[in-house]
Amino acid sequence: MDRARLAGFLRARREALQPEDVGLPRGPRRRTGGLRREEVAALSGMSADYYSRIEQQRGPHPSEQMLAALARGLRLSLAERDHLFQLGGFPVPRHAVRADHVNPGMMRILDRLQDTPAQVVNHLGETLAQTAPAVALLGDETRHSGLARSAHYRWFTDPQARTPVPAEDHATRSRLMAAHLHAAYTRDGRGSRAAVIVDALLATSAEFAELWREHPVQSAYCPPKRLRHPEVGALELHCQVLVDPDQSQTLMVFTAAPGTESDEKLRLLAVIGAQRV
Repeated sequence: MDRARLAGFLRARREALQPEDVGLPRGPRRRTGGLRREEVAALSGMSADYYSRIEQQRGPHPSEQMLAALARGLRLSLAERDHLFQLGGFPVPRHAVRADHVNPGMMRILDRLQDTPAQVVNHLGETLAQTAPAVALLGDETRHSGLARSAHYRWFTDPQARTPVPAEDHATRSRLMAAHLHAAYTRDGRGSRAAVIVDALLATSAEFAELWREHPVQSAYCPPKRLRHPEVGALELHCQVLVDPDQSQTLMVFTAAPGTESDEKLRLLAVIGAQRV
């Protein structure tokens, strides 16, 4: 690991970012451009002390997970992310792993939707980033690990994943999940992460295996979603999507028709946050 160059690279990227670039208010007391160290630490999900020690060329060797978090927090491009890994003493992540990296353009849009339930999901159904209202609405979907990172896998293997969805919608949702995964498998082929998920589901879920034999085709239309939230009850939501073809990532934004009960409940969730009443 090249501590000096790593520290210099992080400092340069931190100073180049403006608060507005990451959805933060500038505030009247900010005298210099760029982000503060504690702001980068918060955006990256680590302590301010840990990040400061990296910039000061001391402290522990950052892990690949920490470097990936810094790449997201600093809104790095893929080329910049690869350079960060090299400075940290790690090989450049393989293309298959790049599905974990949120495109900076997607992050800039997400930063401006902090009052709206929105999240970035890759083509494997793995949630990469969420706004606070999305966590309040759907729970922290970034906390999962292994195969369970995929919402497709959880839907067919974890009964809790179906709890928020009305029972009468389960069959439709199952077909949609299978179609999404079928599209990912068709694109990535054998030996891919999509293939690993498919093989695991074929071995454990008879429902998925039956749907898979039908070769379901993904529709571009995102139908209204009905959910049951433990705090506010039933909601009927619309889901607008923005697709980044280069990254195979989708920005999902959940809204409700203005003036409806569901709209009022979404506003209440924004106040409640992820904490239970």
